Amino acid sequence: MKTYLIEREIPDAGNLTQDQLRGISQKSCSVLKEMGDDIVWLHSYVTDDKVYCLYKANDQELIRKHAEKGGFPVNSIQELSTKIGPETANK
Repeated sequence: MKTYLIEREIPDAGNLTQDQLRGISQKSCSVLKEMGDDIVWLHSYVTDDKVYCLYKANDQELIRKHAEKGGFPVNSIQELSTKIGPETANK
């Protein structure tokens, strides 16, 4: 599976309550369960007006299908080519 970064523009996302975030998470997990093992949600980051999600999937079409079924916006999908961090400096 490939790893993707999904950008979702959601006005006022940073002000969503814990209950609202739980509901969004539950909806996402429900849709993922229906879709099978070809797509996996790793985690998401919430900012003021956007949510950035990391997913593993076989292709971008699965990401779009998940968003459509769940009613989630998709503003961009980027396939990640590699991962770097502080440990990269020491290799």
